[in-house]
Amino acid sequence: SLVVDLACGTGSLCVEMSRRGYEMIGIDLSPDMLSVAQNKAFEAGTGVLYLNQDISGFELYGTADAFLCTMDSVNYITSKESLNSMFRLVNNYLNPGGLFIFDINSEYKLSGILGGNVFYSIEEDIAYIWENSYNSETRICEFDITFFCRTGKLYRRWDEIHEERAYSVEELKEVIGESDLELEGLYEEMTFNEPRSETERIFFVCRKPVKK
Repeated sequence: SLVVDLACGTGSLCVEMSRRGYEMIGIDLSPDMLSVAQNKAFEAGTGVLYLNQDISGFELYGTADAFLCTMDSVNYITSKESLNSMFRLVNNYLNPGGLFIFDINSEYKLSGILGGNVFYSIEEDIAYIWENSYNSETRICEFDITFFCRTGKLYRRWDEIHEERAYSVEELKEVIGESDLELEGLYEEMTFNEPRSETERIFFVCRKPVKK
């Protein structure tokens, strides 16, 4: 079976799925991430094809049996138009009966757990400060992260800013329906339980219907 991992990052999931016998394609916008992913695949002795593309406008040379998009990568698509584009492409390249599995950080997590809070970690060789702000009008959670990494006797500092958009389950059901996919189920992280109001990560399982 051919599986495509959208926003594959450094390729850990691709390598694990490849070990389990799946033919894997990983797609990510970051060349640096894909460089690490390629090294992981080489060291693991697995054959993974990596493509440097935007997941909201990717191209494949054929169809796939399943698509994955994990680690709240859907939240990183802050434009509804781009989100619709990605789902339409998944439907276009997915074989009939194939699955699309993705997860999100819930509205509850982005607005109530992360938004307005500061997290930090101090280790011997690395430290970070992670400050979050949530805009209830745009529904964007901004992550302002500062890292300090030891290099010799000194520490190097670098800053990153990330944005995630909060999507409601109803919004995503609408996007799924507009792309002609069918929602098979909603689950709490690492369980087959239905999401609750305080669920922080929600998994969606969709299927491309088989035309009769």
